[in-house]
Amino acid sequence: MKGKFITFEGAEGSGKSTQAALVSEYLKSKKMPVMLLREPGGVKISENIRKLLLDVNNTGMGDECETLLYMAARAQMVKEVLEPQLKSGNIIVCDRFLDSTLAYQGYGNGIDIKTIEQLGVFATKGLAPDLTILFDIQPEKGLSRTGLKKDRIESRSLEYHHRVRNGYLDLSKKYPARIKVIEVDGPQEEIFKKVKLYIDALLGL
Repeated sequence: MKGKFITFEGAEGSGKSTQAALVSEYLKSKKMPVMLLREPGGVKISENIRKLLLDVNNTGMGDECETLLYMAARAQMVKEVLEPQLKSGNIIVCDRFLDSTLAYQGYGNGIDIKTIEQLGVFATKGLAPDLTILFDIQPEKGLSRTGLKKDRIESRSLEYHHRVRNGYLDLSKKYPARIKVIEVDGPQEEIFKKVKLYIDALLGL
């Protein structure tokens, strides 16, 4: 792949979506070919799956179904956008990717990690990020920043969100060369300065 693939990960309320948008604007200001995506979503079919996944009324959704729906949304985005854009030499900034499924459905729900990894290779066609920035925040603090109207995932127990956070931290220890952890402990401008160091290093800016 001629392009570069950068993903942003983190628990609810970590500010990763804001930082992903800031990076996208920063790279545009540098006249670089960049596209900002989100998961689940990014393309029409995947956005429709997103609605199913986050709808608080879908209380009966099983963990296996949830896992497969996230993978299905991911597979469609990879086929329609991610693979062709990276082949063209563009930079992709993506709000969540496979690490989210490992953290939320694997560590959070207890779905077998190896099964998720195998499904992940199939859904992504083996594509992996060049850089992942993980925003670490205490679940209590993060959830307090999401507002009163919470989606199906945000509404889960505090214990669940602690498992998710611990999962992310385990992944960062497993893949230290790819996953860079930034603690969410200051204003977004200060956090962006830390993010920018990793982006500049990857892209030679």
